[in-house]
Amino acid sequence: MTLSVELAQWASRLEFEDLPTDVVEATKFRILDVIGLSLAGSETDFGRSTRDAATALSPAGPCRVFGTGERVGVGAAALANAALAQALEYDDTHNESVVHMSSPSVAAALALAELSTTRKAGIVRKADWKRKVPTANRHSLGRPPVSGRELIAAIALGNEISCRAGSAAPGQFHRLGFHPTGLFAPFGVAYLSSKLLGGDEGAMARAAGICGSFAAGLLECWVDGTQAKFLHSGWASQSGMAAAFLARGGATGPAGVFEGRFGLYASHLQDPATPRALSRITVGLGTQWESRRASFKPYPAAHVIHPYLDALLRLRARHGIRASDVAQIDCPVAAFIVPIVCEPASEKLAPASDSHGRVSLQYSLAEALFLGGLGRNAYGPASLVNPEILALARRVQYAVDPLFPGPAQFKGAVTVTLKDGRRFSEVEEHNRGSVENPMSRAELIAKFNENAGELLSPTARERLVNEVERLDTMPDAARLVDLAVSARPRVRAHPV
Repeated sequence: MTLSVELAQWASRLEFEDLPTDVVEATKFRILDVIGLSLAGSETDFGRSTRDAATALSPAGPCRVFGTGERVGVGAAALANAALAQALEYDDTHNESVVHMSSPSVAAALALAELSTTRKAGIVRKADWKRKVPTANRHSLGRPPVSGRELIAAIALGNEISCRAGSAAPGQFHRLGFHPTGLFAPFGVAYLSSKLLGGDEGAMARAAGICGSFAAGLLECWVDGTQAKFLHSGWASQSGMAAAFLARGGATGPAGVFEGRFGLYASHLQDPATPRALSRITVGLGTQWESRRASFKPYPAAHVIHPYLDALLRLRARHGIRASDVAQIDCPVAAFIVPIVCEPASEKLAPASDSHGRVSLQYSLAEALFLGGLGRNAYGPASLVNPEILALARRVQYAVDPLFPGPAQFKGAVTVTLKDGRRFSEVEEHNRGSVENPMSRAELIAKFNENAGELLSPTARERLVNEVERLDTMPDAARLVDLAVSARPRVRAHPV
Protein backbone atom coordinates (compact mmCIF):
# COMPACT_ATOMS: atom_id res chain seq x y z
CA MET A 1 0.00 0.00 0.00
CA THR A 2 1.37 3.42 -0.92
CA LEU A 3 1.70 6.27 1.54
CA SER A 4 -0.93 8.34 -0.29
CA VAL A 5 -3.45 5.51 0.10
CA GLU A 6 -2.62 5.06 3.79
CA LEU A 7 -3.25 8.76 4.34
CA ALA A 8 -6.48 8.51 2.37
CA GLN A 9 -7.76 5.63 4.49
CA TRP A 10 -7.14 7.61 7.67
CA ALA A 11 -8.47 10.91 6.34
CA SER A 12 -11.64 9.42 4.90
CA ARG A 13 -12.56 7.88 8.25
CA LEU A 14 -11.56 10.74 10.55
CA GLU A 15 -14.44 12.44 12.34
CA PHE A 16 -14.56 15.34 14.76
CA GLU A 17 -15.07 12.92 17.65
CA ASP A 18 -11.67 11.35 16.88
CA LEU A 19 -9.80 14.57 17.57
CA PRO A 20 -8.08 15.07 20.94
CA THR A 21 -9.46 18.01 22.90
CA ASP A 22 -6.20 19.95 22.71
CA VAL A 23 -6.06 19.55 18.92
CA VAL A 24 -9.63 20.88 18.67
CA GLU A 25 -8.84 23.92 20.79
CA ALA A 26 -5.56 24.61 18.98
CA THR A 27 -7.30 24.33 15.61
CA LYS A 28 -9.87 26.92 16.67
CA PHE A 29 -7.12 29.37 17.53
CA ARG A 30 -5.30 28.57 14.29
CA ILE A 31 -8.47 29.57 12.43
CA LEU A 32 -8.72 32.82 14.39
CA ASP A 33 -5.02 33.52 13.86
CA VAL A 34 -5.22 33.03 10.08
CA ILE A 35 -8.28 35.26 9.75
CA GLY A 36 -6.56 38.02 11.71
CA LEU A 37 -3.39 37.69 9.66
CA SER A 38 -5.35 37.82 6.40
CA LEU A 39 -6.98 41.04 7.57
CA ALA A 40 -3.60 42.55 8.42
CA GLY A 41 -2.05 41.36 5.16
CA SER A 42 -4.93 42.83 3.22
CA GLU A 43 -3.79 46.34 4.13
CA THR A 44 -0.24 45.92 2.77
CA ASP A 45 0.92 46.76 -0.75
CA PHE A 46 1.35 43.02 -1.32
CA GLY A 47 -2.20 42.46 -0.11
CA ARG A 48 -3.64 45.02 -2.46
CA SER A 49 -1.81 43.52 -5.44
CA THR A 50 -2.98 40.05 -4.45
CA ARG A 51 -6.61 41.15 -4.18
CA ASP A 52 -6.40 42.90 -7.54
CA ALA A 53 -5.00 39.78 -9.16
CA ALA A 54 -7.62 37.52 -7.56
CA THR A 55 -10.48 39.67 -8.80
CA ALA A 56 -8.95 39.98 -12.28
CA LEU A 57 -8.45 36.23 -12.56
CA SER A 58 -11.89 35.28 -11.30
CA PRO A 59 -15.40 36.32 -12.27
CA ALA A 60 -17.56 37.39 -9.37
CA GLY A 61 -18.30 34.24 -7.42
CA PRO A 62 -19.73 32.76 -4.24
CA CYS A 63 -16.69 33.26 -2.01
CA ARG A 64 -15.16 36.34 -0.43
CA VAL A 65 -11.78 37.81 0.36
CA PHE A 66 -11.45 38.26 4.11
CA GLY A 67 -11.83 41.82 5.30
CA THR A 68 -12.53 43.65 2.06
CA GLY A 69 -15.23 41.26 0.85
CA GLU A 70 -14.55 41.07 -2.90
CA ARG A 71 -16.57 38.21 -4.37
CA VAL A 72 -14.53 35.69 -6.32
CA GLY A 73 -14.50 32.02 -7.22
CA VAL A 74 -13.58 29.35 -4.71
CA GLY A 75 -10.01 28.93 -5.98
CA ALA A 76 -9.32 32.64 -6.09
CA ALA A 77 -10.61 33.04 -2.52
CA ALA A 78 -8.29 30.29 -1.31
CA LEU A 79 -5.35 31.84 -3.16
CA ALA A 80 -5.97 35.35 -1.89
CA ASN A 81 -6.81 34.60 1.74
CA ALA A 82 -3.92 32.20 2.28
CA ALA A 83 -1.43 34.54 0.60
CA LEU A 84 -2.66 37.49 2.66
CA ALA A 85 -2.08 35.46 5.83
CA GLN A 86 1.60 35.02 4.87
CA ALA A 87 2.22 38.67 4.02
CA LEU A 88 3.70 39.57 7.42
CA GLU A 89 5.61 36.30 8.04
CA TYR A 90 3.39 36.00 11.11
CA ASP A 91 1.53 32.69 10.61
CA ASP A 92 2.08 29.49 12.56
CA THR A 93 4.82 27.01 11.67
CA HIS A 94 5.49 23.34 12.29
CA ASN A 95 8.87 23.51 14.00
CA GLU A 96 10.62 20.52 12.51
CA SER A 97 9.48 20.81 8.90
CA VAL A 98 9.12 24.63 8.94
CA VAL A 99 5.83 24.25 7.06
CA HIS A 100 3.29 27.08 7.40
CA MET A 101 0.35 24.71 7.38
CA SER A 102 -2.63 26.64 8.76
CA SER A 103 -2.92 29.54 6.32
CA PRO A 104 -3.44 27.25 3.28
CA SER A 105 -5.74 24.91 5.20
CA VAL A 106 -7.96 27.55 6.77
CA ALA A 107 -8.29 29.56 3.56
CA ALA A 108 -9.26 26.48 1.54
CA ALA A 109 -11.69 25.10 4.12
CA LEU A 110 -13.54 28.40 4.56
CA ALA A 111 -13.74 28.95 0.80
CA LEU A 112 -15.29 25.49 0.42
CA ALA A 113 -17.66 26.25 3.30
CA GLU A 114 -18.87 29.36 1.47
CA LEU A 115 -19.22 27.42 -1.77
CA SER A 116 -21.26 24.76 0.01
CA THR A 117 -23.58 27.30 1.59
CA THR A 118 -24.38 28.94 -1.74
CA ARG A 119 -25.10 25.59 -3.43
CA LYS A 120 -27.03 23.85 -0.66
CA ALA A 121 -30.41 23.74 -2.44
CA GLY A 122 -29.74 20.40 -4.15
CA ILE A 123 -29.73 17.97 -1.22
CA VAL A 124 -30.57 19.00 2.30
CA ARG A 125 -29.99 15.95 4.45
CA LYS A 126 -26.31 15.32 5.09
CA ALA A 127 -26.85 11.62 5.65
CA ASP A 128 -28.42 11.30 2.19
CA TRP A 129 -25.61 13.27 0.59
CA LYS A 130 -22.83 11.22 2.17
CA ARG A 131 -24.35 7.74 2.02
CA LYS A 132 -26.82 7.57 -0.83
CA VAL A 133 -25.40 9.82 -3.54
CA PRO A 134 -22.55 8.33 -5.59
CA THR A 135 -19.33 10.28 -5.10
CA ALA A 136 -19.04 11.07 -8.79
CA ASN A 137 -22.48 12.74 -8.80
CA ARG A 138 -22.22 14.83 -5.65
CA HIS A 139 -20.69 17.84 -7.38
CA SER A 140 -23.74 18.35 -9.55
CA LEU A 141 -26.13 18.33 -6.61
CA GLY A 142 -24.44 20.53 -4.05
CA ARG A 143 -24.13 19.56 -0.41
CA PRO A 144 -25.44 20.74 2.93
CA PRO A 145 -23.56 23.50 4.76
CA VAL A 146 -20.20 22.61 6.28
CA SER A 147 -20.70 22.46 10.04
CA GLY A 148 -18.20 23.86 12.50
CA ARG A 149 -17.22 20.34 13.53
CA GLU A 150 -16.60 19.34 9.94
CA LEU A 151 -14.50 22.45 9.39
CA ILE A 152 -12.36 21.79 12.47
CA ALA A 153 -11.84 18.14 11.53
CA ALA A 154 -10.91 19.00 7.94
CA ILE A 155 -8.41 21.68 8.96
CA ALA A 156 -6.91 19.44 11.64
CA LEU A 157 -6.38 16.59 9.17
CA GLY A 158 -5.01 18.93 6.51
CA ASN A 159 -2.54 20.45 8.97
CA GLU A 160 -1.49 17.02 10.18
CA ILE A 161 -0.73 15.76 6.68
CA SER A 162 1.20 18.91 5.74
CA CYS A 163 3.34 18.59 8.89
CA ARG A 164 3.98 14.87 8.37
CA ALA A 165 4.93 15.27 4.72
CA GLY A 166 7.50 17.89 5.69
CA SER A 167 8.91 15.81 8.56
CA ALA A 168 10.28 13.08 6.29
CA ALA A 169 13.32 15.23 5.41
CA PRO A 170 13.49 18.15 7.86
CA GLY A 171 15.86 20.95 6.91
CA GLN A 172 16.91 19.42 3.60
CA PHE A 173 14.52 21.37 1.41
CA HIS A 174 15.42 24.78 2.85
CA ARG A 175 19.09 23.96 2.29
CA LEU A 176 18.42 23.41 -1.41
CA GLY A 177 16.36 26.57 -1.81
CA PHE A 178 12.84 25.12 -1.58
CA HIS A 179 10.13 26.52 0.66
CA PRO A 180 8.49 23.60 2.52
CA THR A 181 5.10 25.34 2.55
CA GLY A 182 4.97 25.38 -1.22
CA LEU A 183 5.96 21.71 -1.42
CA PHE A 184 4.01 20.08 1.40
CA ALA A 185 0.97 22.21 2.27
CA PRO A 186 -0.73 21.35 -1.06
CA PHE A 187 -1.01 17.75 0.11
CA GLY A 188 -2.78 18.70 3.32
CA VAL A 189 -5.15 20.95 1.40
CA ALA A 190 -5.83 18.22 -1.18
CA TYR A 191 -6.95 15.78 1.51
CA LEU A 192 -9.02 18.30 3.48
CA SER A 193 -10.69 19.53 0.29
CA SER A 194 -11.51 15.98 -0.75
CA LYS A 195 -12.95 15.42 2.71
CA LEU A 196 -15.24 18.45 2.45
CA LEU A 197 -16.20 17.54 -1.11
CA GLY A 198 -17.27 14.07 0.00
CA GLY A 199 -14.46 12.23 -1.73
CA ASP A 200 -13.76 8.59 -0.93
CA GLU A 201 -10.33 7.00 -0.37
CA GLY A 202 -9.69 6.67 -4.08
CA ALA A 203 -10.44 10.33 -4.79
CA MET A 204 -8.22 11.45 -1.92
CA ALA A 205 -5.25 9.39 -3.11
CA ARG A 206 -5.73 10.61 -6.68
CA ALA A 207 -5.83 14.20 -5.43
CA ALA A 208 -2.53 13.68 -3.62
CA GLY A 209 -0.97 12.32 -6.79
CA ILE A 210 -2.23 15.24 -8.82
CA CYS A 211 -1.17 17.96 -6.40
CA GLY A 212 2.34 16.51 -6.23
CA SER A 213 2.69 17.69 -9.82
CA PHE A 214 1.84 21.20 -8.64
CA ALA A 215 4.57 21.28 -5.97
CA ALA A 216 6.35 24.63 -6.02
CA GLY A 217 8.21 27.00 -3.74
CA LEU A 218 11.58 28.27 -4.98
CA LEU A 219 13.24 30.63 -2.49
CA GLU A 220 15.23 32.78 -4.91
CA CYS A 221 13.15 35.69 -3.57
CA TRP A 222 15.30 35.54 -0.43
CA VAL A 223 18.22 36.80 -2.52
CA ASP A 224 16.68 40.11 -3.51
CA GLY A 225 13.89 40.56 -0.94
CA THR A 226 11.00 40.20 -3.37
CA GLN A 227 7.59 38.89 -2.32
CA ALA A 228 7.11 35.60 -4.16
CA LYS A 229 7.43 33.53 -0.97
CA PHE A 230 4.26 35.11 0.43
CA LEU A 231 2.34 33.61 -2.48
CA HIS A 232 3.37 30.05 -1.65
CA SER A 233 0.64 29.63 0.98
CA GLY A 234 -1.93 30.90 -1.50
CA TRP A 235 -0.70 28.68 -4.30
CA ALA A 236 -0.68 25.69 -1.94
CA SER A 237 -4.26 26.40 -0.96
CA GLN A 238 -5.48 26.84 -4.52
CA SER A 239 -3.53 23.94 -6.03
CA GLY A 240 -4.47 21.45 -3.32
CA MET A 241 -8.12 22.37 -3.78
CA ALA A 242 -7.82 22.17 -7.59
CA ALA A 243 -6.36 18.68 -7.25
CA ALA A 244 -9.33 17.60 -5.14
CA PHE A 245 -11.82 18.90 -7.70
CA LEU A 246 -9.91 17.21 -10.52
CA ALA A 247 -9.76 13.91 -8.68
CA ARG A 248 -13.46 14.11 -7.88
CA GLY A 249 -14.13 14.51 -11.58
CA GLY A 250 -12.11 11.37 -12.37
CA ALA A 251 -8.63 12.73 -13.18
CA THR A 252 -5.88 10.39 -12.02
CA GLY A 253 -2.57 10.95 -10.26
CA PRO A 254 0.33 8.68 -9.26
CA ALA A 255 -0.22 6.64 -6.12
CA GLY A 256 3.53 6.74 -5.40
CA VAL A 257 3.70 10.52 -5.36
CA PHE A 258 5.67 10.47 -2.09
CA GLU A 259 7.93 7.40 -2.29
CA GLY A 260 7.99 6.68 -6.03
CA ARG A 261 10.95 6.65 -8.40
CA PHE A 262 10.07 10.16 -9.59
CA GLY A 263 8.13 11.10 -6.46
CA LEU A 264 8.55 14.30 -4.49
CA TYR A 265 11.50 13.25 -2.34
CA ALA A 266 13.43 11.39 -5.05
CA SER A 267 13.08 14.27 -7.48
CA HIS A 268 13.79 17.18 -5.12
CA LEU A 269 16.55 15.93 -2.83
CA GLN A 270 20.19 15.19 -3.62
CA ASP A 271 20.04 12.41 -1.03
CA PRO A 272 16.50 10.97 -1.27
CA ALA A 273 14.66 10.21 1.95
CA THR A 274 15.05 6.67 3.26
CA PRO A 275 12.06 4.34 3.71
CA ARG A 276 12.40 4.83 7.46
CA ALA A 277 12.23 8.61 7.06
CA LEU A 278 9.28 8.35 4.70
CA SER A 279 7.43 6.19 7.23
CA ARG A 280 7.04 9.32 9.35
CA ILE A 281 4.33 10.40 6.93
CA THR A 282 1.97 7.70 8.21
CA VAL A 283 3.30 6.09 11.41
CA GLY A 284 1.02 6.70 14.40
CA LEU A 285 -1.75 8.41 12.42
CA GLY A 286 -4.59 9.26 14.76
CA THR A 287 -2.55 8.68 17.92
CA GLN A 288 0.53 10.88 17.41
CA TRP A 289 -0.42 14.39 16.31
CA GLU A 290 2.50 16.20 14.64
CA SER A 291 0.48 19.40 14.54
CA ARG A 292 0.93 19.63 18.31
CA ARG A 293 4.53 20.54 17.53
CA ALA A 294 3.51 23.57 15.50
CA SER A 295 4.05 27.00 17.01
CA PHE A 296 2.05 30.19 16.95
CA LYS A 297 4.10 33.31 16.27
CA PRO A 298 4.40 36.24 18.68
CA TYR A 299 6.57 38.12 16.17
CA PRO A 300 6.20 38.73 12.39
CA ALA A 301 9.57 37.19 11.55
CA ALA A 302 11.12 33.86 10.64
CA HIS A 303 10.31 31.47 13.46
CA VAL A 304 13.90 30.48 14.25
CA ILE A 305 14.61 34.12 15.21
CA HIS A 306 11.89 34.22 17.88
CA PRO A 307 13.78 32.77 20.86
CA TYR A 308 16.59 35.27 20.24
CA LEU A 309 14.09 38.11 20.18
CA ASP A 310 12.50 37.06 23.47
CA ALA A 311 15.90 36.65 25.14
CA LEU A 312 17.12 40.05 23.92
CA LEU A 313 13.93 41.90 24.83
CA ARG A 314 14.01 40.43 28.34
CA LEU A 315 17.54 41.77 28.76
CA ARG A 316 16.44 45.15 27.42
CA ALA A 317 13.59 45.35 29.94
CA ARG A 318 15.59 43.97 32.86
CA HIS A 319 18.67 46.18 32.44
CA GLY A 320 17.33 49.20 30.58
CA ILE A 321 19.59 48.54 27.61
CA ARG A 322 19.47 51.07 24.79
CA ALA A 323 20.75 50.52 21.28
CA SER A 324 23.36 53.24 21.72
CA ASP A 325 24.79 51.37 24.75
CA VAL A 326 25.61 48.20 22.82
CA ALA A 327 29.09 47.27 21.66
CA GLN A 328 28.21 43.77 20.44
CA ILE A 329 25.48 41.12 20.54
CA ASP A 330 26.65 37.50 20.29
CA CYS A 331 24.31 34.68 19.25
CA PRO A 332 25.17 30.98 19.29
CA VAL A 333 23.11 29.26 16.58
CA ALA A 334 22.30 25.83 15.23
CA ALA A 335 23.94 25.16 11.87
CA PHE A 336 20.64 24.63 10.06
CA ILE A 337 19.49 28.24 10.57
CA VAL A 338 22.61 29.87 9.10
CA PRO A 339 21.52 29.82 5.42
CA ILE A 340 17.99 30.80 6.43
CA VAL A 341 18.53 33.86 8.64
CA CYS A 342 22.27 34.56 9.01
CA GLU A 343 23.88 34.44 5.56
CA PRO A 344 24.75 35.93 3.15
CA ALA A 345 25.75 38.69 5.54
CA SER A 346 25.39 41.44 2.95
CA GLU A 347 21.69 40.62 2.54
CA LYS A 348 21.01 40.18 6.24
CA LEU A 349 22.75 43.35 7.44
CA ALA A 350 20.98 45.72 5.04
CA PRO A 351 17.65 44.20 3.98
CA ALA A 352 16.26 45.42 0.68
CA SER A 353 12.63 45.13 1.80
CA ASP A 354 10.44 44.14 4.71
CA SER A 355 10.35 40.53 3.44
CA HIS A 356 14.15 40.56 3.43
CA GLY A 357 14.26 41.88 6.98
CA ARG A 358 11.87 39.27 8.33
CA VAL A 359 14.38 36.53 7.55
CA SER A 360 17.43 38.31 9.00
CA LEU A 361 18.59 37.48 12.51
CA GLN A 362 20.92 40.48 12.63
CA TYR A 363 18.45 43.07 11.42
CA SER A 364 15.49 41.69 13.41
CA LEU A 365 17.42 41.83 16.69
CA ALA A 366 18.58 45.36 15.92
CA GLU A 367 15.11 46.69 15.14
CA ALA A 368 13.58 44.92 18.15
CA LEU A 369 16.16 46.34 20.53
CA PHE A 370 15.95 49.83 19.03
CA LEU A 371 12.13 49.99 19.04
CA GLY A 372 11.42 47.79 22.05
CA GLY A 373 9.52 45.09 20.16
CA LEU A 374 8.26 43.81 16.82
CA GLY A 375 4.57 43.91 16.03
CA ARG A 376 2.29 44.15 13.07
CA ASN A 377 3.91 47.37 11.83
CA ALA A 378 7.50 46.16 12.16
CA TYR A 379 9.97 46.33 9.26
CA GLY A 380 8.53 49.61 8.04
CA PRO A 381 10.25 51.72 5.37
CA ALA A 382 11.67 54.17 7.91
CA SER A 383 13.18 51.42 10.03
CA LEU A 384 14.79 49.67 7.08
CA VAL A 385 16.90 52.77 6.31
CA ASN A 386 17.40 53.97 9.90
CA PRO A 387 21.17 54.39 10.30
CA GLU A 388 21.09 53.55 14.01
CA ILE A 389 19.26 50.26 13.41
CA LEU A 390 21.56 49.34 10.52
CA ALA A 391 24.64 50.16 12.60
CA LEU A 392 23.35 47.99 15.43
CA ALA A 393 22.67 45.11 12.99
CA ARG A 394 26.37 45.16 12.09
CA ARG A 395 27.18 44.62 15.77
CA VAL A 396 25.20 41.36 15.89
CA GLN A 397 27.52 38.36 15.56
CA TYR A 398 26.68 34.68 15.30
CA ALA A 399 28.66 31.47 15.73
CA VAL A 400 27.55 27.89 15.13
CA ASP A 401 27.22 25.94 18.38
CA PRO A 402 27.18 22.17 17.74
CA LEU A 403 25.30 21.64 21.01
CA PHE A 404 22.30 23.62 19.82
CA PRO A 405 19.33 21.43 18.85
CA GLY A 406 18.11 20.66 15.35
CA PRO A 407 14.94 21.80 13.61
CA ALA A 408 12.49 20.24 16.06
CA GLN A 409 13.45 22.74 18.80
CA PHE A 410 13.96 26.45 18.26
CA LYS A 411 16.42 27.54 20.96
CA GLY A 412 17.99 30.98 21.26
CA ALA A 413 20.62 32.70 23.39
CA VAL A 414 22.15 36.17 23.37
CA THR A 415 25.04 37.84 25.14
CA VAL A 416 24.98 41.63 25.06
CA THR A 417 28.25 43.45 25.66
CA LEU A 418 27.83 47.11 26.48
CA LYS A 419 30.31 49.86 25.65
CA ASP A 420 31.09 50.23 29.35
CA GLY A 421 32.24 46.58 29.47
CA ARG A 422 29.23 45.04 31.20
CA ARG A 423 27.90 41.77 29.76
CA PHE A 424 24.45 40.26 30.08
CA SER A 425 23.30 36.85 28.85
CA GLU A 426 19.91 35.21 28.43
CA VAL A 427 18.73 31.85 27.06
CA GLU A 428 15.34 30.84 25.64
CA GLU A 429 15.19 27.04 25.48
CA HIS A 430 11.95 26.85 23.48
CA ASN A 431 10.38 29.49 21.29
CA ARG A 432 7.32 31.17 22.75
CA GLY A 433 4.22 29.81 21.04
CA SER A 434 5.52 26.23 21.00
CA VAL A 435 3.95 23.33 22.89
CA GLU A 436 6.74 23.61 25.48
CA ASN A 437 6.32 27.39 25.87
CA PRO A 438 2.75 28.15 24.74
CA MET A 439 1.17 31.52 24.13
CA SER A 440 -1.82 32.10 26.38
CA ARG A 441 -5.38 32.59 25.21
CA ALA A 442 -5.06 36.26 26.11
CA GLU A 443 -1.89 36.62 24.02
CA LEU A 444 -3.47 34.96 20.99
CA ILE A 445 -6.58 37.12 21.22
CA ALA A 446 -4.43 40.24 21.65
CA LYS A 447 -2.53 39.29 18.50
CA PHE A 448 -5.79 38.82 16.61
CA ASN A 449 -7.08 42.20 17.80
CA GLU A 450 -3.89 43.93 16.69
CA ASN A 451 -4.04 42.32 13.24
CA ALA A 452 -7.77 42.78 12.68
CA GLY A 453 -8.06 46.27 14.13
CA GLU A 454 -7.79 48.18 10.84
CA LEU A 455 -10.78 46.46 9.23
CA LEU A 456 -13.02 45.19 12.04
CA SER A 457 -14.56 47.20 14.84
CA PRO A 458 -14.00 46.11 18.47
CA THR A 459 -17.55 44.72 18.54
CA ALA A 460 -17.00 42.76 15.33
CA ARG A 461 -13.71 41.37 16.61
CA GLU A 462 -15.27 40.27 19.89
CA ARG A 463 -18.12 38.58 18.03
CA LEU A 464 -15.69 36.72 15.78
CA VAL A 465 -13.60 35.52 18.73
CA ASN A 466 -16.72 34.25 20.47
CA GLU A 467 -17.96 32.44 17.37
CA VAL A 468 -14.61 30.75 16.78
CA GLU A 469 -14.53 29.55 20.36
CA ARG A 470 -17.97 27.96 19.94
CA LEU A 471 -17.27 26.76 16.41
CA ASP A 472 -17.96 23.12 17.29
CA THR A 473 -21.62 24.06 17.89
CA MET A 474 -22.04 26.06 14.66
CA PRO A 475 -24.28 24.48 11.98
CA ASP A 476 -22.80 26.52 9.12
CA ALA A 477 -19.11 27.38 9.31
CA ALA A 478 -19.43 29.94 6.50
CA ARG A 479 -20.76 32.23 9.21
CA LEU A 480 -17.12 32.93 10.09
CA VAL A 481 -16.56 34.54 6.70
CA ASP A 482 -19.60 36.78 7.27
CA LEU A 483 -17.93 37.96 10.47
CA ALA A 484 -14.49 38.33 8.82
CA VAL A 485 -15.73 40.84 6.25
CA SER A 486 -15.68 44.53 7.06
CA ALA A 487 -18.96 46.41 7.36
CA ARG A 488 -17.67 48.48 4.44
CA PRO A 489 -16.82 45.87 1.80
CA ARG A 490 -15.04 47.16 -1.25
CA VAL A 491 -16.13 46.90 -4.84
CA ARG A 492 -14.19 44.80 -7.31
CA ALA A 493 -10.94 46.48 -8.19
CA HIS A 494 -11.56 46.51 -11.94
CA PRO A 495 -13.38 44.50 -14.57
CA VAL A 496 -11.63 41.52 -16.10
